[in-house]
Amino acid sequence: MDLVQKEHERLSKRLKANQGIKNVQSTIDLLQSARDAIAADPSQASITLAKLQNPVKSSFDTINDSLKETHSGLNKYSKSLDKLFKDRPLPSTEHDVLSSHENLINRAIAMHLLREGQFSVASTFLNEMTEKKTGLPEPRPESSSPENAATLLNPEEVPSNEVRKQFATMYYILHELQENSNLLPAIQWSRDNKEILQARGSNLEFELCRLQFVWLFHGGQIPQTPVASGRQAALEYARREFHVFLPRYLREVQQLMGAMAFCPNLQDSPYQNIFNNPSAWADVAQSFTREFCSLLGLSADSPLYIAATAGAIALPTLLKLQTIMKAKRTEWTSQNELPVEIPLPPSYLFHSIFVCPVSKEQTTDENPPMMMPCGHVIAEESLKRLCKGSRFKCPYCPSESHPREARKVFL
Repeated sequence: MDLVQKEHERLSKRLKANQGIKNVQSTIDLLQSARDAIAADPSQASITLAKLQNPVKSSFDTINDSLKETHSGLNKYSKSLDKLFKDRPLPSTEHDVLSSHENLINRAIAMHLLREGQFSVASTFLNEMTEKKTGLPEPRPESSSPENAATLLNPEEVPSNEVRKQFATMYYILHELQENSNLLPAIQWSRDNKEILQARGSNLEFELCRLQFVWLFHGGQIPQTPVASGRQAALEYARREFHVFLPRYLREVQQLMGAMAFCPNLQDSPYQNIFNNPSAWADVAQSFTREFCSLLGLSADSPLYIAATAGAIALPTLLKLQTIMKAKRTEWTSQNELPVEIPLPPSYLFHSIFVCPVSKEQTTDENPPMMMPCGHVIAEESLKRLCKGSRFKCPYCPSESHPREARKVFL
């Protein structure tokens, strides 16, 4: 990796793209001025062209030298990448459990495109998929009646028109929030779905309004509102909006109001983290995305993105496993689980699992985890093999117990 880093730094230093663009532009300017001079006085054409020859040649030579240097740097960088990431065959797809579920793969792709705001691409993909199955183009109704979210998101079907509209709304709100610092569409959406969000214990509406207060405090201004800005606009906004949050967020509102007194020296005040949080907009965008998707019965992150990332993390381990299996002439016998454990980031652990420390197998509903009086947990089948119907010693401590004293553990 050091070699790649070294070549990358060298390439960054040697690249002179800006200078090359300037040289090209200067050549264009020379040619343009020469054309204008000849158009103004055709009798001086030969003299103008003679004067133009050396500057243009010099400019072309400089551009070519720059391109050669860049090309040489790119070649060295490509070679260092090839040495580090050698071309190796991917693991066998013999145990691909999704190969017989093409509809689920198509749905995951379509939903990912919709989540990313690639609506035209998603539409083309779905149309081509429909044509492939039926031989007829997908009908395009002008309007579709709203449907229940549970029926819209049947995992066996492609996203409906209503789901596409929902994601178009989400993308519009996120675009306004992230690109235009406009929180109003997100705030309005949170109020339209206030009852559902409150039932979930969501803080989204207050987070949005608090960020709006901070934005106004720093000089932001809402279109079509009085000219007041800064602290005065923030104070007026708080008087107009925050009274509904007092029963639940009294302390947070008090902090926002208390910060007004520290305005001249906010950087060194106790409220610095609230008013100078560089990740505030990204955090509230993530919260909005999570709540919006939850109301549709979806995860906050694209399943396709998660699966692809988890697969990339697992790939080196699987390649190494394949090499070992080939050398030892063994076969991959497990069907519903990987033969080795793949360490994934905590955010990618969606379901609690327990691997029996005795049998090294994952527990299931038929073979649940059982906790003995000493507190150690093993699988039920391992417990039966150890006890044989009578008292037995825990495999991890000196304690003895009877199998009827073990309790089933729910994860």
